Amino acid sequence: MRLGNTNLAQMKPGDPARIVEIGGGHGIRQKLNLRGISEGSVVRVISANGPITIEVDRSVVSIGRGMAQKIRVTRM
Repeated sequence: MRLGNTNLAQMKPGDPARIVEIGGGHGIRQKLNLRGISEGSVVRVISANGPITIEVDRSVVSIGRGMAQKIRVTRM
C-alpha cells in the first residue's frame, strides 16, 4: 500500500496522519494553531460525519469540513 498526500477531509475514522501543509491565509493558520493543529503535527481521525473530529496531542478537536480540506496530510 502506497502512503500518499491527501487532505484531512478525505481521511477515514481511525486513520493516523502527519500534517504537511496548511493552505489558506494567516487567519485559518492562526485558528488552527490555537487548537494545537500545525504543520508537523500527528493527528488521528475520530469521526468524519459532519465536522471532522480529530485527536491531536491528546486533545480532541472538531473542525469544519471546508477547513479540513485545506489541511494536506500524509497517511501513516
